[in-house]
Order: sequence, then C-alpha cells, then structure tokens
Amino acid sequence: MPARPSAPMVAAAIAFFASGAAALVYQVAWQRILALQTGVGIYSIALIVAAFLAGLGVGSELAGRLSARLGARAALRAFAAVELAVGVFGLASSRIYYDWLYVHLGWLYASAGRAAVLHLASLGLPTALMGMSLPFLVRAMVVDGRTAPRTIGLLYGINLLGASAGALLTPWVLIRMFGIGGALVAAAAANIAAGLLALVMPASAGAAVEADATAEPRAAIGHPLLLWVLLYALSGFCALALEMVWFRIIDVTVKATAFTFGSVLAVYLAGSALGTFAGVATVFRITRPVTVFVACQCAILAYAAATLFAVGALPPDHAPLSWIAELARSPRSYEQGARWDLGSVAFLYGAVPAALYGIPTILMGYSFIVLQRAVQDDPRTSGRKVGMLQAANIAGCVAGSLVVGLGTLTWIGSAGSIRMLAVVGAVLALVGARIASRHLLVPAVVLVALAAAVPGNDRLWPRLHGLAAPGVMVDEDATGVVALAPEGPGVWRLFVNGRSHSTLPFGGLHTTLGAAPAIVHPAPERVAVVGLGSGDTAWAAACRRATRSVRVFEICAPEHRLLRRLGAMGGSGRLAAFLDDPRLDLVLADGRNALERGDETYDLIEMDALPPSSPYSGTLYSVEFFQMCAGRLRPGGLMCTWAPTIRVRASFAEAFPYVLEMADGRVLVGSRSPLPADPALWKSRLDQPDVRAYLGMTRADRVWAHMAGARPASRGIAGETNHDLDPRDEFNAR
Repeated sequence: MPARPSAPMVAAAIAFFASGAAALVYQVAWQRILALQTGVGIYSIALIVAAFLAGLGVGSELAGRLSARLGARAALRAFAAVELAVGVFGLASSRIYYDWLYVHLGWLYASAGRAAVLHLASLGLPTALMGMSLPFLVRAMVVDGRTAPRTIGLLYGINLLGASAGALLTPWVLIRMFGIGGALVAAAAANIAAGLLALVMPASAGAAVEADATAEPRAAIGHPLLLWVLLYALSGFCALALEMVWFRIIDVTVKATAFTFGSVLAVYLAGSALGTFAGVATVFRITRPVTVFVACQCAILAYAAATLFAVGALPPDHAPLSWIAELARSPRSYEQGARWDLGSVAFLYGAVPAALYGIPTILMGYSFIVLQRAVQDDPRTSGRKVGMLQAANIAGCVAGSLVVGLGTLTWIGSAGSIRMLAVVGAVLALVGARIASRHLLVPAVVLVALAAAVPGNDRLWPRLHGLAAPGVMVDEDATGVVALAPEGPGVWRLFVNGRSHSTLPFGGLHTTLGAAPAIVHPAPERVAVVGLGSGDTAWAAACRRATRSVRVFEICAPEHRLLRRLGAMGGSGRLAAFLDDPRLDLVLADGRNALERGDETYDLIEMDALPPSSPYSGTLYSVEFFQMCAGRLRPGGLMCTWAPTIRVRASFAEAFPYVLEMADGRVLVGSRSPLPADPALWKSRLDQPDVRAYLGMTRADRVWAHMAGARPASRGIAGETNHDLDPRDEFNAR
C-alpha cells in the first residue's frame, strides 16, 4: 500500500514549510538592505546572491557531516536549534544590516573586493544556519532506507511550497503593508514557531513514513556517489544560469515592478515543488536513475531553447506576441498593487512565467527525487548525503549565476546564453549515453539543433518588447536590455528593460528637470545627474556657460551605446553634440551608491524622471536618499526631482527646509539655504543668447512656462513619506 505520512511527519512538514517561507522573506529583504551598501546594479546583486548561496552551501555541507554523528532525536533538536537561532538573528537583522553596517560602517564597502568579503561575512552565519536545516531534519525523520527517498522528497517539496508562499507574500503583503522591518519580524516569527514546534515533537518523531511494501530493501545506486555530486553540481549550474535568463525575459516582457521578482520566483518554486511531489509518487518505479536524471536535464534545456525559438518563429499577430504588443502600449504592468486587475495579474505573473519555465521547474523538482532514489540506502547517512549533494548543487548555482550574470549576458546576451546552455546539455547527453544509455544520443542531437535555431538578440528582444516596426535597435549586457524604436519621422522612443523611459528629440518635462535648477542657481559649475535616459535631463542641465562638468550616473550601460548609434545616424536633434560635449562625464554606476561613496560635492544634483513603480525606485525617493544628496551639495547648492506622488513631495520636503515647486507641482527644487522665487531674475538668465541658442527657442519657452508659476512647496501630509525600509510608493502601499 502507498506510504502514509505519520503525525510527526505532518508536524515536521509544518515546521519546514514555515522555515522555507521565512528563508525567502529574508532573501528578498536582506538583498534590498545590502544593496544600499553596494548598489542595485547586476554586479552588486550577483555578489549578494552568491554570498547568500555560499552560506547555504557551507551550512548544508557542515550539517551533513554533523548529522552522521547524531541520532534521530539529537538531529531533531539540532534542527530546532538552528531554526531558533535564525529567528533570533532575523529579529536583529534590520539593525545589524541597516543601522549598523549601512548607517555607521558604510564606508567599509568603498572597494569592490572589501564589499564582497563583507557580504560573505555578514550573510555567512544566518545563511549557514539555514543550510543546516535540511540535513538535520532528514537525519531526524528518515528511519528506513526503503522509504528514505519518499520522506526526503516530502520534506523538500513542503519546504519549496513554503518558499513559494514566502516569495509571493513578501512584496504583495509583508513589505507593502508593514515595511521591510515588519517583513523581517514575520519571518523571524515563522522560524521561531518552527523551532518551538520541533522542540515539542515526540522522541519518536523519526517514524516519519510507514513502510511501503513496494519499496526495495536498498536503493539501486549502480554508480559512485561522486558521479551524483558532479551531476547535481552541473544541474545547479544550469538551473541558476537559466533562472538568470528567464527572469530577465520576464522583466522585459511584463515591464517589471517591485512585485515582479517575488511573484515569478513563487511560480518557479511552486513548479519545483510540484515536480518533487510527482517524484515522491513514482520514486520506486525509477530503475535507471542516471538515464532519467540526464534525460530530465536535457529536457529542461531543450524546453528553454524551444521557447526562444517559438518567440522568434511565431508571427507577430499570434496570440502570445499580440498580448505582449498590447501590453507594451498600455501601463497595466506598471500599476500592480494600485489597481487590482486580477486578469492582468494572472497573465503577467502566472501565465507568462508558467509558459516560460513551468515544465522545466517541474523537471528540476523531479530530478531531486531521482537523485535521492539513486543514493539513499541508510538512515544513518541520509543527512550526510543530502548535505553533500545540496552543497554541490549550491556550488553549481553560484557558478551558474556568476558565469551568466557577470559574463555571458554581456558577451553573448540572453539568446547566446541559452544557446550555450543547450550545447552544455548536448555534451551532458553524450556523457550519459556513454555511461548509462545510448538512447541519450537522441536528446544530444535535438539540443544541438535547437541551439542552432535559437533566434539572435536582434530578433528576440523586439518581439518581447512588442515592437514590430522596422528599424528597432537593441543592445544588451549584464546591466540591462535597451531598445530604441522609431515612432515617426525623426522621433524615437527609448525602452530600458522593457519600460518606456523617454523620447527623442529632446523636449518636454525632462528638459525642465535639467534646465530649471540650472537657471535658478547663480552659477552651477558642477552638476550631477542620476540617470541618463535619453540624455534630455543631463543635456538641459548643461545649458549655462558657467557649467564646467555634468557627471551622469547611469546603471544600464547599453543606453549610452545605443544613443551613440542613434547620434551617428543623424536626425536625432542635439543628441550627438551632447554626447561629444567635453563637459559630459558618464559614470557607469548606481547613482545613489556613487554619490554616497564619493567625496565630491556639487552645485546641482538632479534626478532623471523614474516611475515610482520601478524596481528599487524606493532607494531614490526616500527621505534618507534626499538627505544624503543634501549633504553632497556645495553652499547654496540645489537638488531637483520629479515629484509623481504626494509621498515624494513630503519626503523631499522633509530633507530640504526650502523647496520650490514648478510645472504644477511635478518638479521640485530644494536647498538647505533660503530659496526665494525670483521669476524676473530667472527669465533674464533664460533669455541669455547662449542659453536660448543651446536649448532652442521652443524648448526655452516651454521651460519658462513650467518655471513662471514657481511657488514655495507645501510640506506634504505628516507621515506620508517614503523611507529606505518602508518604500511605500514603490509597493503602492495605501
């Protein structure tokens, strides 16, 4: 008869569900806090993720070794201890990572090498403790080698479901409603509850699953454990490499918001959980583990390549691509959390990721069970084997994330990365054919064919932007995907990671954001601009002859390259002249981090317009960011920002005692010194021949139309502000 979970197993499953949910809350929350130290660019995030995974791997290996020396009861107590320890750390983590490491010791992160070491050190303890939980719990719950794969699979699948729930709840509920600090308290409560539940479980908790009469006395290993370590490490490499590419495709396709990462990660984890449960139900039917495992990896990679082939091959009016094109013309994906369009949410964050990687993640989960079927044969070594294999898998994950995130996305782009992984799969299939089954030659041939059929980036990205017009230009590297699309004679629209940012030629509110503070300031010699965009804001900021340098901090490198290409084509207004202006100093960096770590001061600091729904926009619309910028101003210096919400206005006003609003409140100019409205003086500066010649008569008149009605800004509504740990606008909090 089929195996049936015991009461202790149910309790262990509840505890491990809570543990998995907490782990994903920590990952999202800690990543946001630690990104303040080193920026939100791909290299910074890759280091943080690698440090997080490395800690998990070390903990898994260490606990695996320790578990072999423990009995079931002692292992259960060890599991309880690590859960309680993680919970205690979670309660203190906001103070440790933000109040201490960021506010008081942020200067330690000035160099990349030191920052990498500090990320490893600060994440090492809690993530190692998290990595210990599975080996200890496996040792506690597995008492019969016949049922070990099923017991381990049930625990692992439940943990993945918890992680999926945590990934989903973090953006939609926890951070949105309670801020990052509140989310961490909830995660800590889950860990503590899991630890307490484990402590009160009976000593007989090891009787996890009743024996299954169909189970064999021993697992049919047939191959050395080292082979499985290597196979599972390669599986981890491919899984994280694919995840990097899949999440980039999702970001561009749905026009990412603060809700995107957690939502699509939840689908990824849920798919893995489903695959694990499918494996639990069929585990004892697996008689040739190597063949099945390799076939699963080949199928995962083949599906990934086939999906991109379909995107390139389908006609633009086919349903999936037509939906993407419709989405590109609407703001629906920008409004999640503010407008509860369930159909839009289901399509963007359910159907799209499920179509892209639903089947592969199910196969990933199933592969875990195949692995356990192959190696588990003794309760005493169950935790040791799980720990060793998980550590190998995590090491592969770290390698995959770094190779693709820091290498191939820049060298060969997303399409090239998938093509490379398909070739890796073909090699794996050939190895499998040699050591296990000649039938694996078939997937080898299929993968090579699919690798050749994957469309190039020039075809892939216009399709995923919903752009069908000829002449679209795209560029991609590790820092992002940028597209320039023609919209009419001489008119171009700039897209960054799928989002429309601005248009060319220069004009409109971006010009006012750049020019207005330059006109208000008596002599703006040194200017800093956060964000390049189309170049409009930075170009307009250089309209005064007194300006000697305009330093632009841009996190997405392809923007500058594409603008250069467009400028070289001519017909883009003053773009080419601006890019050749010797006063322009373009710095590829996270603007907030670069300003904070640098020692330069400026006459003007300006923020290029950024939609508050953009991921990580909360770091640029917080009271703390505006206060930091105030500290980087020279005497009499000004800061200018777009003010799309009431909270941005209130946050800016809290940082600057003197604020003027222009353009019906959409543009704010702040200073620490008195800032009187003097339209007559401003008009005289704007009417200088050199200023009008630089801006052009029409643009100068538009700037004046926005400046003429300038007035002292209201202070906003008390309490309605954005903070680093409570980015309310970014998450559309009420």
